Amino acid sequence: MTHPLGMTGIELLQADIAGRVPRASMAQTIPMSFLEIEPGRVRISAQADTRHLNPLGGVHGGFAATVLDSATGCAVHSTLEAGVGYGTIDLHVKMLRPIPRDQELVAEATLVHISRNIATSEGSLTTTDGKLLATATATCFLKRP
Repeated sequence: MTHPLGMTGIELLQADIAGRVPRASMAQTIPMSFLEIEPGRVRISAQADTRHLNPLGGVHGGFAATVLDSATGCAVHSTLEAGVGYGTIDLHVKMLRPIPRDQELVAEATLVHISRNIATSEGSLTTTDGKLLATATATCFLKRP
């Protein structure tokens, strides 16, 4: 992902919240929206529905993985200068409980480390009352001009 219009990462994420830039199409596939953004930390609301079920009728694990990839990536993104892009190299997800359907969930992620070429972050997916559903750690490459 690169930064349009010369915005820093946090400026672009804040412009998303304010509706000044088009939302990422993934936010339609997996219903997600930002709750909070600050440098190195994001909170995202997400909700699984009937589009996200596996053949047994439970929420597919890819739902949690996608939400956590978005949260951990945005935690990194929120610290990047204008013109710097990033992408996920590795995402390690631990599923701890079944993901509920038709219930608001919260993903929170924080930056752990950033260097010139690599950044790491960690995140969690919980119910609104704090029940831990899944955790993740991510490694991202940084693409500098």
